Amino acid sequence: MRRTTCAQQLKKASASVLAALALTCTLNVNHAYATQYSPNFKGTDINEFINIVGKNLKKTFIIDAKVRGKVNVRSYDLLTEEQYYQFFLNVLDVYGYSVVEMENNILKVVVNKDAKTANIPVVGDDHSAIGDQMVTRVIEVKNVSVRELSPLLRQLSDQAGGGNVVHYEPSNVIMMTGTAAVVNRLANIIQRVDRAGDQGVEIIKLEYASAGEMVRIIENINKPASGKSDTPAFLIPKIVADERTNSVIVSGELKARQRISKLISKLDSELESSGNTRVYYLKYAKAADLVQVMKSVSETIQNSNTSAATTATTTARRSGANRNISIEAHDDTNTLVITAEPDMLRSLEAVIRQLDIRRAQVLVEAIIVEVFESDGAQFGVQWGHEDGGFTQFNNGVVPISGVAAGVVAAEPEDSSQTTITNPDGSITQSNNPEKRGDYTILAQLLGNVSGMMFGVVKDDWGAIVQAVSSDVNSNILATPSITTLDNEEAYFIVGQEVPIITGSQTGSNNSNPFTTVDRKEVGIKLKVTPQVNEGSGVQLTIEQEVSSVSGATGVDISINKREIKTTVMADNGATIILGGLIDEDVQESMQKVPVLGDIPLLGALFRSTGTTSRKRNLMVFLKPTIIREGTAMDAITKQRYNYMRAQELRKREQGLSLLDDEKLPLMPQWQDDLELPPSFDEYMQQRATEELDQPVIETAEGDDE
Repeated sequence: MRRTTCAQQLKKASASVLAALALTCTLNVNHAYATQYSPNFKGTDINEFINIVGKNLKKTFIIDAKVRGKVNVRSYDLLTEEQYYQFFLNVLDVYGYSVVEMENNILKVVVNKDAKTANIPVVGDDHSAIGDQMVTRVIEVKNVSVRELSPLLRQLSDQAGGGNVVHYEPSNVIMMTGTAAVVNRLANIIQRVDRAGDQGVEIIKLEYASAGEMVRIIENINKPASGKSDTPAFLIPKIVADERTNSVIVSGELKARQRISKLISKLDSELESSGNTRVYYLKYAKAADLVQVMKSVSETIQNSNTSAATTATTTARRSGANRNISIEAHDDTNTLVITAEPDMLRSLEAVIRQLDIRRAQVLVEAIIVEVFESDGAQFGVQWGHEDGGFTQFNNGVVPISGVAAGVVAAEPEDSSQTTITNPDGSITQSNNPEKRGDYTILAQLLGNVSGMMFGVVKDDWGAIVQAVSSDVNSNILATPSITTLDNEEAYFIVGQEVPIITGSQTGSNNSNPFTTVDRKEVGIKLKVTPQVNEGSGVQLTIEQEVSSVSGATGVDISINKREIKTTVMADNGATIILGGLIDEDVQESMQKVPVLGDIPLLGALFRSTGTTSRKRNLMVFLKPTIIREGTAMDAITKQRYNYMRAQELRKREQGLSLLDDEKLPLMPQWQDDLELPPSFDEYMQQRATEELDQPVIETAEGDDE
C-alpha cells in the first residue's frame, strides 16, 4: 500500500472516521514487500472497523445483523499483516464476536454462540491455527474415561459463548469447539492428564500355598470395612490367581505391587510334610457326591508324570514322605475331611472350589393352547304303514321301526276275567285290572333324540321328522410351570387318577366273579430335564402330555391324549414352539330312497342328510428362564405371589351371596424387608434406655425400710 492511496481514502471517508482512518493507514515501509500497521480506533462503529480491516487485508467480510457496537482500541507497536489479522480477531472476541472462514475465502462475522454451530474448520494435531480463530478439534483419549474428563474441561471452556466440549463414549474421544488458543490449551491439559500410571504386571510363583486361597486372603484384607473405599481406583492393585501354574498375578502401581508381594512372600510358607488334615465346609454341593470324584482326582494326580526338576525338588524337600490320602464325607455337617500332603491338598482344594458352586436353576413354563370349533346339521324324514313297509335311516336319526316297536310295547292290556274251579266243585270268577304297557323301549329311543323330533299318524300312515343343528366352540389355555436345578429331572402333574378295567374272571362254576382295575393318571403332565450351558442357552429334554376323559364306550371309557417328547435348545427367556396340530374335517352323509330321493323339492321327504364341520388348532409353546442368582428367584416368586393374592382380593371384592366375605381365604402381604435382630451394642443401648425409663418409687418420709 502506498501513501498516495491512503490520501485518497482520507478524502473519501466520512468525517466521523477521518481521524481513525488516518491513524490506521499510517504506514512505515521497511522494504519493498513488507507492510506494517499501527491501528488506532476511537469510537469507531464496529461495522466500519470491519470494513477498514477488510480493505487493508483485501478480504471479503459478511457481517451478521446482530453485530453492533463501537470499538475503542489503540496499538503503539507496528504490526505485520499476520499480527494485524490476529489483532482484528482479538478485538472481535473481546466484543463477543467471531470470524468463520468459508471454503470460498469469504469470512463471516457472527456472534460467538452462533459460531460453534457454523462451518468452522476441523483441525488435527499438526494444525497451525492460533489466537482467536474458531476451530473444532477431536482428541482420542487412551488411558482415562472421557465421561469423567469431559465435565472438568467444560469448566475451563466458555460454554456460554463460542466454546463447547462434548464426548463420545464408544470411541472414547472428546470434541472441542472454540478459539484456537483455548482449544490448544485444553488439548495440552488432556495430554498431561491422559498418561497411564506405572501399571506394571508382576507374576509371583507360589511354592507352598494355593494361588486361589492366597488371592482370597489378600482380597479380604484389602476389602474396606465400610464397604466403600476412599482409595482411588488406580492405586488399588488387581490380583488374579493362575491355578495352572499356581501363581499370583499382581497388576498396579509400583508401591502397591511391592506391598502385595511382601505379604505373599510371608504367607507362602512351608507346612508340615505329613499329618495335614483339613475340613472343607461345602456351600452348595453334597459331600457324599463329591467323595468319589475327589478320590478319582487324587489317584490321577498321583499317577501323573511330573518333570524331572519338579520331581527332584519334591524328593529333596519331602524325602520319605507318605503319599497316602484319606477323603471322607460327614453328612450331618455336609463337609469333606481330607488328609494329604500340602501339595495334594492345594490341588484338591482347587477342585472343590470349582465344584462347590451355586448351580443354576431353570423355570420352565409350558403354554398349551387349543381352539376347537365344530358345526353340524341333520335333517331326515321317515315313513311307515301299518300293514307293512317303511323307510328308515340310521345316520344319526332315531329309526322309525324302533319307535313303532316302542309304541306297541307301551300299549296297555285290557282288563280280563279269570275262572277258578274250587275243590267243592264251585266256580269262582275274578276280574283282572287293566295292565299298563312297557315304556322301556320307547324311553331308550327317545333318550337318544338330539334336537327336534315329531311324528304324524293319520289313518294307516305315520311319519317321523327329525332336525338338529349343533355348534361347539372351545378355547383351552393351560400354562403349567416348574422350577428345577440344572441337570435334575422334575415332574409336574395336575389331574386325577381314573380307574381302567384291565380284566375280569369268574370261578369254575361262574361264581365269585372279580374284575381287575388299574388307575391311569389323566390331566396335565410336564416332565423336564434342563441342561444349562455356559452361554445364554439351555438344552431341555421334555415330555409334555395333556389327557382327558372323553366319554364311555361299549367296553370302558375313552381318553383323549396329546403328548410330546422332544429335546430342544432354547435361549434364556425366549419362547419356542414344541409342536402343534392344525386339523380341519368336513363330512357330509346322505341316505335316501332311490328315485324318490332324487325328486326336486319333494325328494327331501325321502332322504336323511347330515353335515359336520370340525376345526381344531393345537399349539404347545415353551419358555425357559435361567435363574443364576437368588435375587432373580425372589423377583419371580414375588410376581407370582402377588398375582395369586390379587386373584383372592378380586374374589373378596365380588363377595359371597350367602356367607360372610371374611370367610374367603387371603394370603398375607409379601414382605420384602426382613427384620434383622439388633446387634449387641444396640441391644445394650436399648436395655439401658428401658432402665432409665423405669419409674422411681420413693418411700414416704419417716417410713422404715
